[in-house]
Amino acid sequence: MPDQVPALQAEVAACTFCAPHLPLGPRPITQFSASARILIIGQAPGTKVHASGIPWADDSGDRLRAWTGIGADQFYDPAKVALVPMGFCYPGKAAGGDAPPRPECAPRWHARILDLLPADRITLLVGSYAQQYYLPKDAGSTLVDRVRGFERFAPAIFPTPHPSWRSVGWMKRNPWFEMELLPRLRAAIAAHLADG
Repeated sequence: MPDQVPALQAEVAACTFCAPHLPLGPRPITQFSASARILIIGQAPGTKVHASGIPWADDSGDRLRAWTGIGADQFYDPAKVALVPMGFCYPGKAAGGDAPPRPECAPRWHARILDLLPADRITLLVGSYAQQYYLPKDAGSTLVDRVRGFERFAPAIFPTPHPSWRSVGWMKRNPWFEMELLPRLRAAIAAHLADG
């Protein structure tokens, strides 16, 4: 399987499938390898990430790394961490923030990438788009419901809010996230990184 990774990475990097809908043009941004035992599925790159080409290279990424306890060196090591957003390219603006990830992207690429990853991985479903795509329909109708019910899916899957600036207020309203979920998440990640 590792020999399939470079070909798939090149195919993803060359994708222009959604080009007519992307205001800044296509620039697919992912990170994966056949050995990555931590998988983070987020939303879509913002403008800073589109400009740099580095996934999660923004304030949200800083917050996500703080939540997970993963240092930048390990976070950006594709042998350890796969970063596979719901949409690989910046989708443009919408009312109140960025537009949703392009709906074509996950069905087109995710299964092929995830098939190359280790079966014993931990998956973080960061934000509503990833959770609605991957969690069962009865996981909850709201973000709070899905994240609060993390015990149902742990330690293989951890749903989290998106770590945007809005999550600061969300965490104050939901102190259990920091007290209950994050310690379990950090311990599971640390164990996977130590084993890998």
